[in-house]
Amino acid sequence: MARKKIVYGLLDKPPLPIMILAGAQHVLTLFGATTLVPLIFGPAMGMSTAQLGFFISCVYLAMGIATLIQTHPKLGSGLPIVQGSSFSFIPPIMTIIGAYGALGPEGIMQYVGGALISGGILLSVIGYSRLIGIVRRIITPVVIGPTIMAIGFSLAETAVRLNAANYWPLSLLVVVCIFLFSLVSRNRYLNIFAVLSSIVLAYLVALVGSLAGVFPAGHPAYVDLSSVAQAPWFRFTGLMPWGPPKFSLLAFGAIIAGFFAVTIESIGDYHSCSYAAGLDDPTPDVISRGIGAEGLNCAIAGSLGAVGTTSYTENIGLIGLTGVASRAVVRTGAIILICLSLIGKLGALIATIPSPVIGGAYIALFGTIGALGIQVLMRADMGSQRNVLIVGFAFLMALGLPPWVQGQQEAFFAYGILGQVLWAILKTNMAVAGICAAVCDSLVPGTPEERGIGVKAK
Repeated sequence: MARKKIVYGLLDKPPLPIMILAGAQHVLTLFGATTLVPLIFGPAMGMSTAQLGFFISCVYLAMGIATLIQTHPKLGSGLPIVQGSSFSFIPPIMTIIGAYGALGPEGIMQYVGGALISGGILLSVIGYSRLIGIVRRIITPVVIGPTIMAIGFSLAETAVRLNAANYWPLSLLVVVCIFLFSLVSRNRYLNIFAVLSSIVLAYLVALVGSLAGVFPAGHPAYVDLSSVAQAPWFRFTGLMPWGPPKFSLLAFGAIIAGFFAVTIESIGDYHSCSYAAGLDDPTPDVISRGIGAEGLNCAIAGSLGAVGTTSYTENIGLIGLTGVASRAVVRTGAIILICLSLIGKLGALIATIPSPVIGGAYIALFGTIGALGIQVLMRADMGSQRNVLIVGFAFLMALGLPPWVQGQQEAFFAYGILGQVLWAILKTNMAVAGICAAVCDSLVPGTPEERGIGVKAK
């Protein structure tokens, strides 16, 4: 990332109009990806459009509070880093949905909440107690690369078969627009908001087609605005909106894989954010507080009926583009996000986005996540036969083992609670990738340079 001249530093407070506009820009940057995560889970749980709109409001509230905590110099890293919905939690929460699907949306969300609270508390203890230093020793690019690749590429079915394939013309319109706006256009704002602009454009096409009768009721591209009219203008989602959280070792075992990936992502993001903000590399204390805050934020998100949270790379890129690295700006954006969570009709409107539109965005985003894993591997010596063999083995096992494990549920469950936890972990692609890569990378001899330790991204 090219370092731009810093216009407003970490401790600077711009004039109020600039602070509000720059904060709103952070919200718009995280808006697309943060909204897409609940739009995956809601339909998978069988939520109605009204429930999905409420769910989205829960997510905005949790992410706003999480950003305030992460940017606090005592509670969190203190860096100007935004928190949003994490894609790393998609595979494990899908496992929880599969295990408790018969309970309906409220029942599933109670187990999701319990998993986020228990896993978040564990991560918070690891972070604030500074035990994260032990974990960092086994997290090398050889481990991070296959784990991130597994997150992105394992979601291909969600992107294509479950969403985009419902109506390809609309999905491909989104994909084409994302490529045009992000890679072909020379307009800076189109570049920054490529995904959001593409979704809005495709949504307008679907809305006009629905109003004109081209897309009748029941068509995958049909937009039904009745739920927006019924939604209240003001709504506070509150504490435990889906009911009291429920705890199970199966859900906990599944969610641990997500926390492992979040830890990997966040450590890298703290370094990137410090660089973009013109600061020195984050100290071990900063990283420990940051990871502690990540866990605390996930526990709070579970209590607020939301999804897991993590640091957002897109917003770090925004700091690099604008030179605005003010902590006050990011905290202003967090307050704006909390205010948006109180507007009931906004969540209801977003919930009406047709699945083919979402599918097109997934194709671009999930593919990009997978490719970022390849980019991380560039820090290691991929000319080394050792690394090629480890990465190849870990990634192949990540794609091949979970489908087999899923079919052996009865055999695993016969071993009681331990079998249930093991089934939940081994059914998750990124957990398999991370475990296989970490074990092999730790046991097979290799030089620090070969493993990519201490090597900065090219």
